[in-house]
Formats: sequence, structure tokens, C-alpha cells
Amino acid sequence: MTLDAQQLIELALKAGASHAEVYQSRSQSRPVFFEANRLKQLESSNSEGTALRVWKEGSPGLAVAYGEVESEALVERAIALSDLNDPETIELHEPRTDIRPCVGEGIPVERLIEIGKEAIAKLRQDYAEVLCSGEFSCQEDFSCLVNSLGLQCEYSEVSTDFYLGVEWVRGEDFLAIYDGDHSYHELGIDPIVKGILQRLAWAKETVTPKTGRIPVLFTPNGAAMLWDTVSDALNSKIVLEKASPWSEKLGETVISEKLSLSQQPNLEPYTCPFDDEGTVTQQLSLITEGRLEQFYSDRTRARLLGNKSTGNGFRSSLGSYPTPSLVNLIVEPGNSNFDQLVKQLDNGIIVDQILGGGADISGDFSINVDLGYGVKNGVITGRVKDTMVTGNVYQVLKEVIALGNDSRWIDSCLTPSLLVEGLSVTG
Repeated sequence: MTLDAQQLIELALKAGASHAEVYQSRSQSRPVFFEANRLKQLESSNSEGTALRVWKEGSPGLAVAYGEVESEALVERAIALSDLNDPETIELHEPRTDIRPCVGEGIPVERLIEIGKEAIAKLRQDYAEVLCSGEFSCQEDFSCLVNSLGLQCEYSEVSTDFYLGVEWVRGEDFLAIYDGDHSYHELGIDPIVKGILQRLAWAKETVTPKTGRIPVLFTPNGAAMLWDTVSDALNSKIVLEKASPWSEKLGETVISEKLSLSQQPNLEPYTCPFDDEGTVTQQLSLITEGRLEQFYSDRTRARLLGNKSTGNGFRSSLGSYPTPSLVNLIVEPGNSNFDQLVKQLDNGIIVDQILGGGADISGDFSINVDLGYGVKNGVITGRVKDTMVTGNVYQVLKEVIALGNDSRWIDSCLTPSLLVEGLSVTG
């Protein structure tokens, strides 16, 4: 790091601050891009920054620096900003040293190029007319948190990410399929390629779905929209604002008893040992068999709720204050494989990709199906187009018929497919 964290703390205290905290992050990535079936470009990007928080006479000041900046100038800026703010309760973690070894392993750029070419070749073996794009990247991340009470935490990881996109144009019909993965180790492209090829096969024919209230099967990718809203409803900040419909429902059954949700921060590839306030992350039983067990919180919201922090105080950026955010969300799977779920559909649809955003905290949604399939008598008949699904997330989760055993990471949510009794479908 360009700036020394401990030196910044000392300078801030000498300048009149009673407390100080330094959060630093550094990232280096080497992405490889493919476009129209060919290698397009290689890049290398580096970023690093430092956030200094100070409290002078109880008033906070936050200043951020990127790259080369004089330590004295950053401290002066933070102190000046504290003069403009009202006093607040100071939330700093107690003294602790927690320096973790680096997790993950890097992949050379040459290997990333090979993986990309292999993936595109496999996709075009049976579908030579498709246009493939992709991004394959190895990234190194480092974060450090130090405060004036004696806290020092460091964490670093090396991860690989990729996404593949396939565009299939047939006359006036346009189909786009996207998928990818994240790992601490060698990228496993075969399951992703296989999944895209299966979707292409299902999409060869176009069918008109039945409309009205019909059963809907959400794939893991399609189900992610539901869990975004659930994550918000469990957020202690939203709970305190009384915006969550579950604010007063701790201990009550709020969704189907078939559903259990938890946070498990030690699961790869989204491990996280501590949050951006230095609190150790922990396994949380959020909802057990439909019963609301607890909310997740940072230090400030936990204090307002009369609890201890659950280790979920994270910054959306260096210039942001910590707010509650889940490390990951784990939805317990069921016992049925995907084919068995499909066979339970007499006359319904499968939702795999959606256009636009999902539901807000109210739970209401009206989504356009970007990629979905019609099902009749337990058999996928083809792709559905110009189709809209309308409902409410909280009601949907009360009407779950079955869960799949096909859990997949969709960003930092591990979710299976789920079959819902009925939603409003229009064409």
C-alpha cells in the first residue's frame, strides 16, 4: 500500500482525533476477452485505495485516497470533514489481531486463453452458427483494517472468474444465453458448457405458453431474483426502518416449511473470515423450515436492536460507511433432480433468465422472461417468447411445491431450482 495504515492512525490522533480507523483494499486482475468466437484483447488492471475514518469530539469524518497521496493531506481532510458533522456513537471493534493466509491459486493468462478457446470450440461443435463471447479473469484481492483501539485484520485471496455468452440469430428470432462461474482454483467449464448446450437444444422450437395462473419452475438462475428480496427483508437496517414485512415477525412462520435459509461464510468460493468492521463472520440460521430465526446486522444496527453484531457490516465502496450485507445466502436443497421437477409440471413454464430488475422490498414483481420454456405433460416443448410473469415474492415462497437437488452458486447465493404452485402468466 502507498499509505502506511498505522502511521495514518498516529497522525490522526496527533491532529486531534479521539479515535481513528483505516480500511485499505488492493486489487489486481488480468482479464482475457473473447468476442465473435475469437480472442479480442488482454488487459491488466490495478487499483488500490485507503479510507480513513476519524472521530473528533464524537463527530465523524471520512476521507478516501487512491494511489499516491500525502498522509498529512488525507488526515487533514478527514479532520476537516468531522467539523461539519454531528456527534455520533463511535463504533469501533475491540483490540484483536487476525491476519489470514492467502486463499486460492492463480492461473496464468496463457491458460485462461486456452480455457476460453476450448469452451468456444465445444459450444460451436454442434451449433456452428452461434456467436460466442466471454471474459476469463484471474484476480488478486487484499484488504486490511486497522483502528486506534488496537485492531489489525488482513485478508487476501486469489480467484478466477469467467462468463460465457452465446447469441443465436435465426431470421428475426434472437436468443442470448449467459452463464459463468467463480472459483479459487482451476475453472470448471464443462458443466457450464453442458448447461448452455442443453438450453440451446430446448430452444430449437418456439411454443406459446398457457396463460393465466399456472405452475412455474424457477431454475437456480431464475430463482436468484426471489432471494434478492428475501436478503433485503432480513437486513436489520430495513427492519429498523419498518420497511421489511418481517420486522415484527421473529419466531413466526413466514414462508413454506420446505424452505430453510442460512449464511455459511466458510463455504468456498465465497469465504469471508471477518466483515469490514473487523467482526468475525459466523454461520447464521436465518429461516428454519419457514420460521424466521434472526436478522443480520452490522455494529450500529445491532446496538439499536439490543443485540451483538452478526459480522455483516460491509462497505459498498471505500467512501461508504459499513451497512448490513450478507456474506452469502444458502438455500437448503430438496431431493428431486431437475428432470423430476419438470415431470411434475402438467402445463406450465420454466423461468431461467429474466429481463430487467426483480421485486422491491414489497415483494411485488412483473418480469419479462428472457429465457424460458413451455412444459406440457412433464415434457419441455420449446422456448417461450414475449411472456410475462407476475406475482409477489413472499406469496411465491409460501406456495413452493418442491425443491431441486441441483444447487448452484448464482453470485454469492447457493440456490436450487424451485417449483411454485401457480403464478400469473401472460403472453
